[in-house]
Amino acid sequence: MDDLTLTETGLDPAQTGRILLVACGALAHEILELKAANGWSHLDLQCLPAKLHLWPEKIIPAVEAAVETARADYETIFVVYADCGTGGLLQTACDRLGVEMVEGPHCYAFFQGNADFAARTETEFTAFYLTDFLVRQFDAFVWKPMGLDRHPELRDMYFGNYTKLVYQAQVNDPALDAKAEDCARRLGLAYERRFTGYGDLATTLQGVAAR
Repeated sequence: MDDLTLTETGLDPAQTGRILLVACGALAHEILELKAANGWSHLDLQCLPAKLHLWPEKIIPAVEAAVETARADYETIFVVYADCGTGGLLQTACDRLGVEMVEGPHCYAFFQGNADFAARTETEFTAFYLTDFLVRQFDAFVWKPMGLDRHPELRDMYFGNYTKLVYQAQVNDPALDAKAEDCARRLGLAYERRFTGYGDLATTLQGVAAR
């Protein structure tokens, strides 16, 4: 989901206590579900293109532009990205902009819970992770960008050192389960389903919404 902006009132956001979430498009579905479930009608959402993850260096200028554009309209802006391959540079940019962001190295960590994910690092360094979004968009974000649709022989080069695919399920959906298992089969990896729910994303947004 790309370039999504949701504003639920025509009033000046800064005067109505509204908070802007500048988020990765890969998290749009989850954030909207959390907003609806918790009645967070004062949170507005602007999603940047999910495909920025294919070029992490582009995340920082996109976030900077979104924050600067919205700064005059919101007292609080929160960045719903983890580090996401930027090598700490996104945190540096957020510090410079005076805004906060989600803690963690990537969404796999905060969905599972950053502490739990870190505790498993020594035993799961050969695991390849998928979230609900990546299962739905497997071809667009994994299979085709890696050229596996055209050159299946590249599978061993990319995934030869992996042993299993871990599907971090945010929701219980048999159709997604089946698709995730098929992704594992296509990559030649063992399959593990792990229900994480929304993990630290939920608790983080609860704190933001309570401000």
